[in-house]
Amino acid sequence: MSPSLDLTDPATFVSHDPYEFWHGVRRESPVYWHPPSARRPGFWVVAGYADVRSCYGNWKQLSSVHGNVLDVLLRGGDSAGGKMLAVTDRPRHRHLRNLMLRAFSPRVLGSVVQRIEQRTADLIRTVTELGSFDFATEVAEHIPMNTICDLLSIPNRDRKQLLQWSKTALASEHPESAELDALEARNEIVLYLMELAFERRSRPGDDVISMIADAEVDGRPLTPEEIALNCYSLLLGGDESSRMTAISTVLAFTRYADQWRALREGTIRVDTAVEELLRWATPGMHFARTARCNFFLGGQQVRAGDIVTLWNTSANNDETVFAAPRTLDLSRAPNKHLTFGHGPHFCVGASLGRAELRALLRSLVASVREIELDGVPRRIYSNFLYGYSSLPVSFRPRSTA
Repeated sequence: MSPSLDLTDPATFVSHDPYEFWHGVRRESPVYWHPPSARRPGFWVVAGYADVRSCYGNWKQLSSVHGNVLDVLLRGGDSAGGKMLAVTDRPRHRHLRNLMLRAFSPRVLGSVVQRIEQRTADLIRTVTELGSFDFATEVAEHIPMNTICDLLSIPNRDRKQLLQWSKTALASEHPESAELDALEARNEIVLYLMELAFERRSRPGDDVISMIADAEVDGRPLTPEEIALNCYSLLLGGDESSRMTAISTVLAFTRYADQWRALREGTIRVDTAVEELLRWATPGMHFARTARCNFFLGGQQVRAGDIVTLWNTSANNDETVFAAPRTLDLSRAPNKHLTFGHGPHFCVGASLGRAELRALLRSLVASVREIELDGVPRRIYSNFLYGYSSLPVSFRPRSTA
């Protein structure tokens, strides 16, 4: 059996219940071949937790250098391969990763996390006074992008434009938006960051871009393009995924009032809740690899050159690992979700993503008593990201008495 939904079409994830679909896939065909279309090749779909986790660690047989997102691989590959951490293989990947991890050292993150906590607390207090508002635009848009911009020391005047490009690069609010719009947005981000790379190399400061520009990998400095591409990866990964997770978190609280009440009353630890909400949201639905050689996966013969897609959104809801996966359980433990991946390509910004969600939960607990849906959430249009572009809600303030 091969499931019939077209996973290359963003409309699939808007017009169908993805969790019901993936439940059937795990039961009937946990590894299956997605047929080609008129213009695009076929690819393998991996849905079960154990197989997805195993593939993430299998760098010897599965390569990232051609691209790690389905759309890019179907178009023929990623021009950033070998230059950007996410689409680089060992041994260069290890050297690049060690460099990028310096951007998330305690010394660098200390002041950034303080600003996250202050900015989030201020935003939540402000919107709570409004009563009804759109959480996506009034809160979620402002925290992750400003956090990454703080990390990269990007001028305040440029942040609004970067947010708009970021929102277009991986998803859309409307089906009519052209694929060329996404490509143009990505190019604009890279060109902007290249200008910053030139500037910081000539006039270095105490910031992450300057640090990357001053470093050497494999005995040579990174080119301005390589600096820009790796900062681009931080920006897109840090903005989109954290923004979708924040929106999903508040939406979940409107549907699971008992869980929100338990968190608010302190009967559930914030750190435990963070892990469940990351699993629950799973903003990056899939990542992809290219087979280096012939090998067997889930009883299927994968051949060299085949595209292999790893569906986190299915693995994080695998009933063999997570009991009642579509029931929000903020006390769930252990919670070995794959939202940040696994193995050599485990997300370098995971600690920052957790810090942002932790700050949101603490700010909600401090200021908000009740969270209610105040309209219809609007889904984004993507086959990579899962989430919402609009979430009308109302917050009732917590009494200060």
